Amino acid sequence: MADKDKVKPNVNEAPTHDAQLAAENMASGEEKTPSVDFDADYAAAQKFSVSEIDRTNEGAAAAKAATAPKREVPQAKETNTEAKATGNPGDYAEMAGEVGGSKTEGVADVSDDLVKKALEKGERKN
Repeated sequence: MADKDKVKPNVNEAPTHDAQLAAENMASGEEKTPSVDFDADYAAAQKFSVSEIDRTNEGAAAAKAATAPKREVPQAKETNTEAKATGNPGDYAEMAGEVGGSKTEGVADVSDDLVKKALEKGERKN
């Protein structure tokens, strides 16, 4: 790409009436076509991308103070949970009883009598 590029106005691509008039005037030679120096513009933009204070230790301290947490955050503690196999089905029945009883999932309380009635109804249909 050349250091300086000429703006190539296109009347059909102008978004506003003023832009169309400007494009027509540039195309006819009534108005001077501006040139753009991308390299110079980029170099100038780099000067503005970092403020003067950010180039000093004072800027680093100000940034650290601005982003520091307002309250002390406690250090996370690692916990280790280990489930030991007991081989005792009663342990699992007790755990299932604690988990059961949800009001959002179907029938919560299934008694032996309810199961017996369901089996009897199933036998009658066969």
